[in-house]
Amino acid sequence: MKFLLTTLKVVYVLSTLMPILPESVEDEPLEATRRMSKWENDDYICRGHILNGMSDSLFDIYQNFESAKELWDSLESMYMAEDASSKKFLVINFMGYKMLDSKPVMEQYHEMLRILGQFAEHNLKMDEAIDVAAIINKLLPSWKEFKHNLKHNKEELTLTQLGIYLRIEESVRTQELDNNPKGKNQVGSSSVNMVDGEGSKNQKKSNGKRKFKGKDDKSSNKKAKLVCCNCNKPGHFKKDCRLRKVNKDGVGPSGSKDPIKQQAFYVQDDKVAWWVDSGALSHVCKDLYWFKDFQPIEDGSVLKMRNVATEPIKGIGSVLLTVTSGKCLCLNNFLYVPGIRKNLVSKIVLNNCGYKQVLESAKYILSRHGSFIGFGYICNGIIRLNINYPSSDNSVCMASSSTSNNFHKSELWHARLGHIHYKRLKDLSKMSLIHVFVMQNNEKCKTCMLTKITRQPFKDVVRESKVLDLIHSDLCDFHATPSLGNKKYVITFIDDASRYCYIYLLHSKDEALDKFKIYKQQVELHKNELIKVLRTNRGGQYYDPVYFESTGIIHQTTAPYTPQQNGVAERKNMTLKEMVNSMLSYSGLSKGYWGEAMLTACYILNRTPNKRSKNTPYELWYKKVPNLGYLKVWGCRTVVRLTEPKRKTLGERGIDCIFIGYAEHSKAYRFYVLESNDFVSVNTVIESRDAIFDEERFTSIPRPRDMIHQSSSKSTTKAEDVFGGASSVPKPRKSTRARKAKSFGSEFQLYLVEGTRNETISQHQYCFNIEEDPKTFSEAMASRDVHFWKEAIHDEIDSIMQNNTWVLADLPPGCKALGCKWILKRKNEGFRQKEGIDFFDTYAHVARISTIRLLLALATIHNLVIHQMDVKTAFLNGDLDAEIYMKQPEGFVMPGNEHKILKKLNFEKCSPVSTPIDPSLKLLPNKGSLVSQLEYSRAIGCLMYAMISTRPDIAYVVGRLSRYTSNPSSHH
Repeated sequence: MKFLLTTLKVVYVLSTLMPILPESVEDEPLEATRRMSKWENDDYICRGHILNGMSDSLFDIYQNFESAKELWDSLESMYMAEDASSKKFLVINFMGYKMLDSKPVMEQYHEMLRILGQFAEHNLKMDEAIDVAAIINKLLPSWKEFKHNLKHNKEELTLTQLGIYLRIEESVRTQELDNNPKGKNQVGSSSVNMVDGEGSKNQKKSNGKRKFKGKDDKSSNKKAKLVCCNCNKPGHFKKDCRLRKVNKDGVGPSGSKDPIKQQAFYVQDDKVAWWVDSGALSHVCKDLYWFKDFQPIEDGSVLKMRNVATEPIKGIGSVLLTVTSGKCLCLNNFLYVPGIRKNLVSKIVLNNCGYKQVLESAKYILSRHGSFIGFGYICNGIIRLNINYPSSDNSVCMASSSTSNNFHKSELWHARLGHIHYKRLKDLSKMSLIHVFVMQNNEKCKTCMLTKITRQPFKDVVRESKVLDLIHSDLCDFHATPSLGNKKYVITFIDDASRYCYIYLLHSKDEALDKFKIYKQQVELHKNELIKVLRTNRGGQYYDPVYFESTGIIHQTTAPYTPQQNGVAERKNMTLKEMVNSMLSYSGLSKGYWGEAMLTACYILNRTPNKRSKNTPYELWYKKVPNLGYLKVWGCRTVVRLTEPKRKTLGERGIDCIFIGYAEHSKAYRFYVLESNDFVSVNTVIESRDAIFDEERFTSIPRPRDMIHQSSSKSTTKAEDVFGGASSVPKPRKSTRARKAKSFGSEFQLYLVEGTRNETISQHQYCFNIEEDPKTFSEAMASRDVHFWKEAIHDEIDSIMQNNTWVLADLPPGCKALGCKWILKRKNEGFRQKEGIDFFDTYAHVARISTIRLLLALATIHNLVIHQMDVKTAFLNGDLDAEIYMKQPEGFVMPGNEHKILKKLNFEKCSPVSTPIDPSLKLLPNKGSLVSQLEYSRAIGCLMYAMISTRPDIAYVVGRLSRYTSNPSSHH
C-alpha cells in the first residue's frame, strides 16, 4: 500500500500535518491557498486508497477518520505493534512448521523464507547456518536420503544454494513420477504390502511363504519391514497386536481386564480438555471449577445437541483459561451444563468477539488484534486447545468430583497439618503424599487470619510535589543529655520537593508548634508560596486543630505505631544522629556538644546530594550551586583574632578556641572559647570570620558547669588531656590572705592541699579517709572507737540469744563445725558520702519514698502521731532441712564450755498438722455465674489475718483460694 501511495506521490500526507493559513494573508495569499488545496486533494486520494484496500468490516470501523495521517497511525498502532507475543508467535510458527506431501517442496520452502524475512523486521537475528539446518530437518520423510546427504556435506550451505538443490531434486522426482504412474500415491518412497494368510488359499499353496512386491516388482536384498494390518505399526503381526487384544472386551495383553487405564484415558481426554467447536453457538462448560464468577439459572432452559438430545442449563458465568503461552483468555456468557461430555469453546462466538483463528498444517492458532494468544492442534478430528491445567492430577480429580461427592476437603487436611499454607497443600497433593482435592481460589482459614496476621508491606511512593506542597516533620529526643544551651530535643522540617531541611533545638516538647509557626512564617515569605500539608507522627506536641483549620494546612498523621509512614523524617533523624556521633567521636568532645554538632550536620546535608536527586537540596531551594570551599573539620583547634574594641596595642591578638559550627544568616564561624581574656569570658560562644584553623589538632574537654547540670564523675578530666599539656580550665585566682589552720582537736590532723575539689578527690583520697574500718575483732578492740564497736557487737549477740537462734551442744562424731567471722562496717548517711570513698555504696531506707508519703498522708487525715524507729539487728529466718554446727564467735566463748559448739535449730521435731484442704483437689476458674466479689475478698482477708496470727495451718488453702479473688464462684 505504501508503494502505491509513493507512486501516486501522495505518501507525504502520512507524515505531515495539514498546513495552516497565516493570520495575515496579505503576503502571498494565493500561494498559501494553493498549498492548502493541494494538501486536501492528496489527503483525500490517500485516504480513499487506504479505505479501498480494507474489508467491509474494517471499512465500517475506520471510515470516520478525517485525515489519512490519523487513519494510518491508527492502523500502525493496531497491526504493527511489536511486542514479545508477536515475536514468540513468529518463532513458534517457524519451529512448528511441518512440510506436507500434498504441497510442492519449493512452495513450502518459499513460505519458510517469508517467515525468516519477518524475523528481520522484528530484529530477531539468527545465524544463516541455523536457518539452513532447520529447513533441512523439516524435509519430508521421503527425502530421507537427500536429507542425509545434505547433513553430511562438508560445505556450508547458504539459503540460496539450499533452494537450488531443493529445486533440482524436486524436478528429478517429478520426472520419475511421470515415468512411473503407479507410484503416484507415494512419491519417492517404496510401498510394502503385507498379505495375511488367514483365510487365503494361495497362502497354503505356497507352503506358508509370503510374497512381497516392491513398486517395480523387483527383488531386493534388503529385508522388508513387517507392518501390522490392525494398527499400521511395524515389528509385529496382526495376531500379536496389543491393540487388538485390548479392544476385545477390555482384556489386556495378560488376559486380565484393565478398566482403570481406560477410565484414566477417558478422563484425561474428555473431562478436563477444552475443544474448539465450529458448530456450537455458545460456550459450554460442564464443571464449576473453571468458573470465575457464576450465576445460577432455574428457569428450565435446556441445551439442544445435534443428536436431538437435550441437557438442562444450570447457570451462566465467565471462565478464565490460561493458555500455554502464559496469557489469560477470559470468556463471558459460558453456559454451565453438567450433563455434557466435553468443554466446548464456540468458534462462532470467538469470531464475533474479534479473535482471529487460523488452521494450518493440523495446527490451530488463536490471535487478536495482531497479538498471539495461544494455539491448539487437531485431535480425532476436533481442535483441542493447549491450556495450563492447575496440576497433573486435577483432571482425574475434577472428573471424579462430577460423578462422586466422596472426596477429601482441603479444610480437613489444612487442620491435620497444623494450619500450613494452602500452597504447601497443593505441593503435597502433587507429590501424591495426601489425597487429591479441589481448593477454591478464595478459600481462607479464619483461625489463620486471626493468629497469623502480619503487617502490610510498605511500598515505595513516587511523588511529584512542588516546593512547600508537603513538609515532613519529626521530633527527636536525646534522652535528657542537655546541649550547651541546655536544650534536650531537636525538631526537623523537611521540604518534600527539594529535601531542604530546617532544624531547631528545643528545651521541651511543647515548643514544637511554636517552632513550626516560626518556620512557616519564614519559608512562606521567602518562597512566596503557602504550605499545603504537614506530615508528622501522632505526637501530642503538634496537636492544635484550631490553628491548622484557621491556616488551611492539612495536618497528616501516621497510623498508630507506624513510623514507616513518615519515613522521610525518620531517615533524616537517623542520618543526623549518625553524623553527630561520628563528629563527636572524631573530635573527642563530650556529649554536651551534640547541639552544635547537630546544627553543623544539617548545614552540611543541605549542601550535599542524596539518592533521590543528583542536585543538592540547597540548589533546589535557592536556585544556585552551593560553595563548599570554606568548610572546616568540626571540633578542631583554632586561634581566633580579637575584634578591634577588644584588642590591645601590646599583647596577644588572638585567643584559643574550638570550631563548633557555622553562623546562621551570617558569613562567619562559631567558636567555643577556651582561654579567658579581659573582654571575652571562658566557656562562651563567639562568632568571627578571622581565624586560623588547625584541622589536625583536637581537644577533649568536658561540658562547662555554668551552662549545664553537673553529672557524676564524668565531668572531670585531667589537665594533660587539654591542649596537649596546658590546662583548658583556668585555675582559680589565689587569695592574698594568709591561710590559718583551723583546730579540730588533738585527735585530728589538718592537711592543706592546693587545687580544685575534683582534682583533690582523684589524687588525694586519704584526705577524706581518716580511719579505715577494722577487718578483725582484735583491730576493733584496739581502735579508738572501741566503745562503739563493743556496743554494736553486744547488741548482735543479745539478739541471737533472745531469739534462740543457736544452742550449745557437743559436736557429734563425723561432723565438722563451721567457722565464723565478725563483719565490721561503718554506715554513713547518703548526704555524707564522698566521691572516691563511698559514693557508690548504698545505705538507703528499705521503704520507698512513695510508701513514706502515703503513711504521712494517712497520719494527717486520721490525726495520728508518727514515731520513728530503727531495727538494729535483723537476719533471715530460714527453715533448714539439716542441722548446722558452728564454732563460738571470737570474744564470746562461754567459760567452761570451750569444747562445745553452737547448733542451729530445725523443725524436724515439730508435730505435723494437716491442712483443711486436700492438696490433690484441683480448683478451676469460674465459667458460670459470678458471686459477690466484695464478700469473697472480705472472707479471704479475715482468713489471712487468722493465718498470720493463730492458724498457720491454713496458709496453704488461703494461698490457693486467693488466686480467684477477681472472679470467684460458689464452689470457691
